[in-house]
Amino acid sequence: MLTFIPSWPPSRVTLGVIAGLILLAGIGIGAWFWSEEQDRRATTAYVEALNQLGGTGAAPPPPETRSAAARSLEAALARYPSAAMAALGAYELGNVRYGERDWARARSAYEIAAARTGSPTLKALARAGIGYTWEAERNPAKAVESYHAALAGLKPGDFYYEDLLLDLARSQEQAGKKDAAVETYRRHLKELPRSPRADEIKGRLTRLGASP
Repeated sequence: MLTFIPSWPPSRVTLGVIAGLILLAGIGIGAWFWSEEQDRRATTAYVEALNQLGGTGAAPPPPETRSAAARSLEAALARYPSAAMAALGAYELGNVRYGERDWARARSAYEIAAARTGSPTLKALARAGIGYTWEAERNPAKAVESYHAALAGLKPGDFYYEDLLLDLARSQEQAGKKDAAVETYRRHLKELPRSPRADEIKGRLTRLGASP
């Protein structure tokens, strides 16, 4: 293996090469420290905003505190969109906007959370939130689409699977798709036979004039 050994005194070309190597090494080390510092700043920004939503004991935070937290989360998402806590921050932002009945902004936040999280649990909750905003806007057709998308890739027994299945059936009813709703309720009984909500589902089928 060839080894680079500078002569002494080094030539101008050699000095340039050494300076370049030192500069590159410095950039690499500096980038590592910069990345560490960025991570710390991002975490601090998200944690401080989320802490505002914690309230005190059993009492939820007042509306003005929640609004301030939402603004802080929006600022954090704008500045640190790729941070590890970005998905959770977006989800909580969606919850705040949902509580404010700001359905469009809540949906946008949930969409960010669903797209950026690697957690199946958070993804399911965020996708459910998207459907709930459409229902709140009395757009059951869009809600049906959202719940179908949320169920894709899930299987019976997965977190929030049962809730999403019932959300889908309810939205199908609201959209006037009786046959589809009946099929979804029957799917629930077939896939989740031991569900404590089985009697409730059978009652819904009876109300729709269908048998289990």
